[in-house]
Amino acid sequence: MNKEINVRSTMDNLDTVLGFIEGNLEMAECPMKIAMKIAVCVEELYVNVVNYAYDGQEGACRIEFRFEENTPNKAVITIVDQGKPFNPLEKEDPNTTLDAEERDIGGLGIFMVKNIMDTIIYERKEEKNIIIMEKSW
Repeated sequence: MNKEINVRSTMDNLDTVLGFIEGNLEMAECPMKIAMKIAVCVEELYVNVVNYAYDGQEGACRIEFRFEENTPNKAVITIVDQGKPFNPLEKEDPNTTLDAEERDIGGLGIFMVKNIMDTIIYERKEEKNIIIMEKSW
């Protein structure tokens, strides 16, 4: 099953994006605890698109959800934008052994996504940023 939505990259569309993901995870019979973690990851990456991809301007964002019936218990989510090139996976992981006030600002969200999802891949193709995330349960 492949589904997708296209939205303008605004915070006003965050609920639409999360509703799309959560509804599809429910149809895929994903356990609630894992679905909540996946939703947090999608939120983090979508908010990054809203805040950084288009330099404060509105742009397009496509979210794809794939659940293959012959591969049960696995969701593949893809986020595509046409913003400036940016690979969030290149950002150095924060030093979580330091006290919060000693750490650099930022980076915890992407670090969290990398630790929650089974696989996360960045590609730049045809002037598009493409993030592909997989999670099994």
